[in-house]
Amino acid sequence: MAQDELIVTKTDLDGKIRYANRTFYKFADYEPVECIGVQHNIIRHPEMPRTVFKLLWDTIKSGEEIFAYVNNRSKNGDYYWVFAHITPSRSADGSIIGYHSNRRAPNRNVLHNHIQPLYTQLLDIERNSTSPKDALAAGETHIHDLLKSKGMSFNEFMFALGV
Repeated sequence: MAQDELIVTKTDLDGKIRYANRTFYKFADYEPVECIGVQHNIIRHPEMPRTVFKLLWDTIKSGEEIFAYVNNRSKNGDYYWVFAHITPSRSADGSIIGYHSNRRAPNRNVLHNHIQPLYTQLLDIERNSTSPKDALAAGETHIHDLLKSKGMSFNEFMFALGV
């Protein structure tokens, strides 16, 4: 991904794609007809920790924004990393009506030296758990303990690593 490229998507409350820009389709290798009305997780890479997605969804459903590194998978099986900023979209009365995501090229140094090792740890925790519920709980505990040791929120941690 070039530094000046920006992937944009908008979803409904359930995560179904309502809009995607041309850059999204270029990297995802899908056509609009294959994506509109389909769950955004159509591009979820299997090596992406479920814990990160739970944190992401919990955060945006609560009305807050989140910044996170995400590994996506194209239709043809290729993958691409992005630095995502996801926010709730609101109606005139302030209710959450969907979600908006802007994604840009990741900082490769941060990705290789911090994010990939952390996500590998989370995947190991998830895979070594006895059930999917236990996997998420163990992953959340790991993230919570990490953030507590640093005295930071998840967003603060992302920016402290360098963007």
